[in-house]
Amino acid sequence: MGQIKYYSKEGIEKMRDELSRLISVDRPAASQAIAEARDKGDLSENAEYDAAKEAQGMLELKITNLQNDLANARIIDESKMDTSKVLVFSNVVLKNLNNNTLQTYTLVPENESDFKNGKLSVESPISKGLLGHKKGDKVEVSVPAGTILFEILEVNRN
Repeated sequence: MGQIKYYSKEGIEKMRDELSRLISVDRPAASQAIAEARDKGDLSENAEYDAAKEAQGMLELKITNLQNDLANARIIDESKMDTSKVLVFSNVVLKNLNNNTLQTYTLVPENESDFKNGKLSVESPISKGLLGHKKGDKVEVSVPAGTILFEILEVNRN
């Protein structure tokens, strides 16, 4: 049995959509590529066939991993979470007290992180330092580049 992982409803839907695409589109395409390579003759010296078989193996591994993740996935019920504390799915506005810049993040499960869009993994050093704190708290966070002092200006859920 795999490790239980927590996701948003949207995160699970995204995983289901990807699995569906892998099975219904990518798997038949991989089989077709193998068939075409096989038709080209001697398999012992057919690099195209070997590459197609390897790609199929990687695809099947990805499908299996996604199926396992979905089997062990749990949806987080945000309605039962304390909205005053920084928790997963919190939107947090921070002031970096080292350089006086403002930063806004949404803390999400690791597999839903997207730093470019402000979605920070709860496994990241910044998130770990913020978890459990409230608006107005000053928090020292250790990151690979050193220590950053943040003030939490706002915590909410949208």
